[in-house]
Parts: sequence; structure tokens; C-alpha cells
Amino acid sequence: MTGTAPEHTDNGRAATTETMTVVHEMGSGISVRARDVELLRYTYRDATPARECPAPHFHPLRDLNGEIVTGHRPHDHRWHKGLAMTASHLSGQNFWGGGTYTPGAPGTGYVDLPNVGALRHRDFQSLRDGARPGFVEDVDWITADGQRWVDENRSVRAGFVPGDRGGWQLEVRSRLTNVRGQPLEFASPTVFGRQLAGYCGFFWRGPRSFTGGAVTSPGGDSAEEMMGTAAPWLAFTGVHDGTDRTSTLLFLHHPGNPVPDPRWFVRSQPFPVVNPSLAFHRPLELADGDTLRLAYRLLVFDGARTRPQLEAVIADNPWEDT
Repeated sequence: MTGTAPEHTDNGRAATTETMTVVHEMGSGISVRARDVELLRYTYRDATPARECPAPHFHPLRDLNGEIVTGHRPHDHRWHKGLAMTASHLSGQNFWGGGTYTPGAPGTGYVDLPNVGALRHRDFQSLRDGARPGFVEDVDWITADGQRWVDENRSVRAGFVPGDRGGWQLEVRSRLTNVRGQPLEFASPTVFGRQLAGYCGFFWRGPRSFTGGAVTSPGGDSAEEMMGTAAPWLAFTGVHDGTDRTSTLLFLHHPGNPVPDPRWFVRSQPFPVVNPSLAFHRPLELADGDTLRLAYRLLVFDGARTRPQLEAVIADNPWEDT
């Protein structure tokens, strides 16, 4: 499978085209390559231990120089999986991995409970060629005792960033349908009383060398300022061990998502993470039979990008309705 995107001359006019190649490794994963670099690998059958909430996820993601911009199963949080959909608290079930924050519990408040579920690949509806290569997948959210609570339809597209020779983008759209038979409640540890732990939803873990990286957003210019702050986008710039190169990741939240300007869960210390949270301070309820529609973009740039450069890219790449 191949996808094309225009190269740009100095005057901004389209010149030649370059390709992306999509390879499906049957029963295992999907990869996308461009300029002799594997930009992403998507593992859709995850063999990690049950305690880590096995789930389809993206790792590694790379910039166009080949530098890896995701971390996977780090020693401090084995259940962090590069880039993945998560829910630490979903009506008493844990679709995140590890312990569950429990009000009143001693120590950190995190308790290992028999409530860790799994996100399981069911099948692919399509694998696409064209200008935006990608796939459409069905994923089941299965509780620890084997009940299917969520029917997810996940659409993924990749492409180059128009106007920026050093950038490519990943778009992930999810439709989460409640098939439990009663309402579902998405929440976070902060909903239950833990301060500044509002993680829930589309979650990125960065490589360890990104610790101490730079954050910029319309809401502030540090991770501390942006933790729990609302904004339509956030960028994270980190440095790579061994090469001293930098990469910038730009996270975009679709304005039609249920929380129009999300509260961001973001850390630069003691490790790098970014999450436009679905339920930072307040729970989000999904009625039985209803569908939660979500869309996110992650733009990956080789090198640092300034706020004006990021704003120009955002203005030049409006969201499509489909």
C-alpha cells in the first residue's frame, strides 16, 4: 500500500510526490514507512501480561530522521504503551493497567485489584491506499471477568504535513459504543480525589530521554502550567540520547469532541507524558447504547518548532468532517 503527499518548493507550490508504504504483518501488526524510515508500528495483538491491560497500541513512532518518539513498558509504569487509548476508571473497571486509585487506601492509594480488563482486536474493516494510507479496525473492551462493555470502531490515517518538509501526522478517530446494558462512567484518579492525576483517554508516553522536555500551548509554556489546564492543542519537544537531535510532537484535539477544550494531563518530570483528558476533574457518562465520538491528531516533526510555526501548521491543516 502506498500514500502520496506533495513536496514543496521555495515558493510553496507543489512539485513532486513522495510515497508512504503500509505493510500488514498478518496476525501481529501494521507498519508505515517513508524515506527509508519506519514511521510507526501498530501492534494490534498485544501479548503483554494481563495486569498491564493488553491493548492495541502504537510503538515505536519515529520522526522522519528515524528518531523514536515513544516509550514502551518503562520500568516505572510497565503498562504505558507508546500511544494508546486508555481508561483508568470505567465504572469500576481498569482499562489502563497496574493498580487502581482507591480513596482511603493507605500509601499512594493505588491498589492491585482484580479489575484490569483488556482491549482486544476483533478485525479490520479496511486497509487503505491513497493520499492518506491507514486502516479501520474494530476493538472490543473486555472486563476482567470477560464481559464486553465497549464496541470501538477505530479509524487511523497517516500522511505528510503540508508545508513542513520535516513533519508527518497520525490521525486517530474512535467511536466508542456502550454495549454494557447500563450507563458507563469514564473517570480519573483526580475525580476520586488524587490531585493532578486526571489521566483518561488518548495517552502518549515519551522516551526517557525526553524527561525535562519543553512544553508549549495556548494555555502555558511549561508542563506545570498546563497540568489540568484547558487548551485546544499542546506541543512537546524533547532531545534524543546519542544524537542530540530534537523532535517536536504536536497534539491536536478535535473541537467536536465531547470536551471541546480538554484539560491536559502532561508531565515533563519525572517522565514525559501527554493526555488530552476525557475526565480530568469530572466524570463523563455514556448512556447505554450511545456512542462517544473522538478524534485526535499527533504531528511529529524532526527538530524543534516555535509557537508561530506550530500555529501556522494548525491553520493550514483544518479538520475534515469525515
